[in-house]
Amino acid sequence: MADPTGSGTAGDEFFDVVIVGGGPAGSCTAGQLAQRGHRVLVLERETFPRYHIGESLITGMLSVMEDLGLLERLEAYGFPKKNGLSLVWGAKRELWNVNFAELGGPYPYSYHVRRADFDKLLLDRAAELGAEVRFQATVGLPVIEDGRVVGVSYTIGDEAPRVVRAALVVDASGQARALTRHLATISWQEDLRSLAYWTYFSPTGDLPAGQEGNILVEKVTDGWFWAIPVGTTPPTLSVGYVTPTETVKAADVNIAELYARGVAESRQLKHLLAGAEQVDQFRTTRDWSYLTDRFSGPGWLAVGDAGAFIDPLFSGGVCLSILASHPAARAADVAVRRPDLAERALEGYHAGYHEMVSGFLEYVRFFYNPNRDVEDYFQQAEAMMAFNEQLGSAREAFIAVISGTAAMSTYFDIPDATPAAAAAEGERV
Repeated sequence: MADPTGSGTAGDEFFDVVIVGGGPAGSCTAGQLAQRGHRVLVLERETFPRYHIGESLITGMLSVMEDLGLLERLEAYGFPKKNGLSLVWGAKRELWNVNFAELGGPYPYSYHVRRADFDKLLLDRAAELGAEVRFQATVGLPVIEDGRVVGVSYTIGDEAPRVVRAALVVDASGQARALTRHLATISWQEDLRSLAYWTYFSPTGDLPAGQEGNILVEKVTDGWFWAIPVGTTPPTLSVGYVTPTETVKAADVNIAELYARGVAESRQLKHLLAGAEQVDQFRTTRDWSYLTDRFSGPGWLAVGDAGAFIDPLFSGGVCLSILASHPAARAADVAVRRPDLAERALEGYHAGYHEMVSGFLEYVRFFYNPNRDVEDYFQQAEAMMAFNEQLGSAREAFIAVISGTAAMSTYFDIPDATPAAAAAEGERV
């Protein structure tokens, strides 16, 4: 554990790790660090529960849920089960589907969640494990000394600004990028600049037999739709429309009219919405898909949307954030316990995270061509997963990619800082 003696000025607090943001990336990182015995502070701008988009989860993140002891609690919430993915995509524009259970792994399904409940569950678990959480905290500038981040300034409500110092600071502030906007350079993926426009409908129809519980992803002329079953009594769908920003600028109609036009054009979605009524307001967001040039640096690392956001085509945002929390916690643990290994651990985290996100981004770009044969999408996934000999077919490779399972194969070269490893290293010396 880091020693706070002499590390701050009079009146400053000191924690082993300060995490900016209590969403899935921040709360899962906090929980895993608390499990390792670290003093962790989470600074969250809002008060939970709060609304957030991103209801459809994929199975890749469930291993982290298991490590945090949350699988039974997730099941007990009664969230609708997500069995797979149904698509109207490809040259023939026919409905096809895949199921997570085809991989034969430990997680045959995931969930469609209410993010307000899901995110609160994660943050409550982090606190239960020992992390301290402070709400309504607005984070200002990072505190930098000799080129190294040593803390952050923040305010709570109308109180006077405070400074908290730490051996490591984690930016998990999402697209606000509270720290990475000062510490890294962002690269917008211009070809994936889009606008999303969504609302909720009920009571809605069902997908064909064998596809119950699937998310529907359907391509239309000017964009694509998601339809996520977020409720069962009555059946309720989150229905979002994603279209390039340039399409909206060039169109002779507004986004609401593009949305309505797309529903009317759809082959499957319009049947799910037949007889349904809109039950919530429309919401919108823009500027999707970006990467920062650094995911870590002296005294800090970024996890989740603070470091990168990839187009929501495969519902990968929450999964990638939660998956990244595992190597983030490992790297942070090393940086706190073994300052002599901190640079190597943080660089290993950066390289691995960059590989994971870049691979997913490359596949999304390939898939965005809607005029390929379905088998082409499978074969591209197989080429991406060529190193994994356990996959028996191109179809299984595709499921591994879109379920987030492929991301688990990414190699993070982070040294081991456990006492046993340190003892072994001492013996070698």
